Amino acid sequence: MKISVIIPVYNEFRTFNQVLEGVRQAPLPEGCSKEIIVIDDGSTDGTAQMLWEHTRAGIIVSHRSTANFGKGAAIRTGITLASGDIVLIQDGDLEYDPDDYARILEPMVHGRADIVYGSRFLGRPVGMSLKNRVANRILTAAANLLYNACLTDEATAYKAFRRSVLEELHLACRRFEFCPEVTAKVRRLGYAIHEVPIHYNARGIAEGKKIRAHDGFAALWTLVRYRFAPRRTLVRTEAIGALVAHGSSH
Repeated sequence: MKISVIIPVYNEFRTFNQVLEGVRQAPLPEGCSKEIIVIDDGSTDGTAQMLWEHTRAGIIVSHRSTANFGKGAAIRTGITLASGDIVLIQDGDLEYDPDDYARILEPMVHGRADIVYGSRFLGRPVGMSLKNRVANRILTAAANLLYNACLTDEATAYKAFRRSVLEELHLACRRFEFCPEVTAKVRRLGYAIHEVPIHYNARGIAEGKKIRAHDGFAALWTLVRYRFAPRRTLVRTEAIGALVAHGSSH
């Protein structure tokens, strides 16, 4: 089984090589291989040259955007380039630990889940500020209330999907609203989300963290908006047949 690891990056020159080495060395379940897809979202700090060198060496597949369109847009680009059976999202900083890959992927490899979220709150999040902890709790509560999602960590960056699931969805995210949009749409389509505990070491704005308070409000609005959006707007037109087949199997 092939795993596509998608890494959206924007001005991560200081940490990316360390992240990449962690991804390359990350253990996978038996019988799995990985491809690493890096989307440079218009970096201006030397990240682009670094990625070009890794691409030329055959270590990664990369794509460079001409401007900073946002994390969600970068992930959407990465999905179109992915060739694996499973797609796993990896941030380009050091908050998340690639050594958790095997734990995240095991339920999918063994057919027990189509979607797995790595929950920071089933583990022990290190260094998360009180305001970020509260914001995460609010978003998770909203997802559970609106979609009966039964989650402990809706906003986790560690999310893994069967590629066939992502190919059904019509995703429109540009910035950090990828997380609430994908959560909303897979739940509206009837998919269960499995959670496993992961490690987490928070970083602050001084270390390059880019999400801001207004992104939290945008995430909450995204959860509300897609709860009441017409069902036909959740999926790509060419995926309607697959959606019907999925619905008939439930």
